[in-house]
Amino acid sequence: MSEYIVEMKHITKRFPGIVANDDVTIQIKKGEIFALLGENGAGKSTLMSMLFGMYEPDEGEIYIRGEKVKLESPNHATKLNIGMVHQHFKLVSNYTIAENIVMGMEPVKKVLGCIPVVDMKKANQDIRELSEKYGLAVNPTDVISDINVSTQQRVEILKMLYREAEILIFDEPTAVLTPQEIDFLLDIIKSLRDDGKTIILITHKLEEIKRIADRCAILNRGRLMDVMDVATTSTKVMANKMVGREVNFETEKEPAKPGKTILDIQHLNVYNKQDFQVVKDVSLEVHSGEIVAIAGVAGNGQVEIADAIAGLIPARSGKILLNGRDITDLSIRERTTEGISYIPEDRQNYGLVMDFTLSENLALRNYYKEPFCHKGVLDQKIFEDNSEKLIEKYDIRSGQGSKTVVRSMSGGNQQKAIIAREVEQDSSLMIFVQPTRGLDIGAIENIHKQIIAERDKGKAILLISLELDEIMNCADTIAVIYNGSIQKIAKASELTTNEVGEFMMGVKNKEKEA
Repeated sequence: MSEYIVEMKHITKRFPGIVANDDVTIQIKKGEIFALLGENGAGKSTLMSMLFGMYEPDEGEIYIRGEKVKLESPNHATKLNIGMVHQHFKLVSNYTIAENIVMGMEPVKKVLGCIPVVDMKKANQDIRELSEKYGLAVNPTDVISDINVSTQQRVEILKMLYREAEILIFDEPTAVLTPQEIDFLLDIIKSLRDDGKTIILITHKLEEIKRIADRCAILNRGRLMDVMDVATTSTKVMANKMVGREVNFETEKEPAKPGKTILDIQHLNVYNKQDFQVVKDVSLEVHSGEIVAIAGVAGNGQVEIADAIAGLIPARSGKILLNGRDITDLSIRERTTEGISYIPEDRQNYGLVMDFTLSENLALRNYYKEPFCHKGVLDQKIFEDNSEKLIEKYDIRSGQGSKTVVRSMSGGNQQKAIIAREVEQDSSLMIFVQPTRGLDIGAIENIHKQIIAERDKGKAILLISLELDEIMNCADTIAVIYNGSIQKIAKASELTTNEVGEFMMGVKNKEKEA
């Protein structure tokens, strides 16, 4: 019998305009954590989608437990004890947790001895026991639309375990989690491996691979570069192979030269849809030529501050001044015209129109103006020219260039498209919310360089990130938020990572510095 539980031999997969996988061979041992590492769009998810039966390879063979198989559908993969947690979850939002997990495999009882009905009482009990066994505590009767992202991810994992999956594929599992949730998930993945499961982890986060993976395969533009033993390989070597060049882990920047005040927030108070106060009496200034970062654990009001500045949610009280003008009650378009660029946290719902082409998305800020529009008629040639220029400048990878529908692009390349569009607005204030979420090390390096370059051109930058390393690397000034209130404002050079962390957790007393 083969020592490998999964073998994918000489796999090639083509889509219009792109070779997603080019003659890739990987072999995975039973009971190991095997990582697939690569840039956004390198072909990692495509390769695993073939193992899960979502695509068929154009060339090559797949072996499961030593037997050659032709995976025709996810149902077929499930019968072979293969499960997959997708980057964008596949859950029915108005169903309960238990209903989502047992769907298609519902326990049935007979009423009056002959009428089969779904036994939801048993389903709820089974899910409760399963979740407790694996340390994935959930309430089976909660509705999906009412639970947070990390709990939804637990539901996806429980779906696999309920179907007795032995080969578990995780596609970018930490992309939408906070640092604390990431630690919890990685512990869960290790415990699943210790329970005899085989784990395939699709990621571009080197530190996560070093923490839990046994081996990793590195893909670059669809080709297999190497398969490496994680314990004996440095993150620098992995990064260089992944990107295909030398990667600099340190962000290089000259000291800031702050100028006039661009953004002036005065005693801002914001409430959410449930009429709960999420931003409490926040005052903050951002100057030209300065990067001000708001550091905080997810859900402490930092995103609502950005949304209020951009006009996505109203301020209950307080003022927002841009270049000295009160914009508190202006529309989103008026604020954009006044000089705000905005990279939102939720790229798919707020950053892009998913079923528009790349060229249309890249023109969303300007389509109604010259030269994109002449007397109400859109100029497709200008759309194309603009798109081609930005695709090259920002290294946006798409199968059919400008004509690519953005829904078909990788998450990282969707993010690059938003950043390209917003940076090109040449706005005096640029708001970046989680700008590198879901991006690989090479793309992160480039975006940090772009943010600093915009600062050096005299732009005012407001950076909101859950990545403390990103804040410490990029920021000139750090404002730490906890429970909707600013705890501390100080120059980045005057704060240590530990101090920022303590303020983020509300450990230190509230204090402010100009």
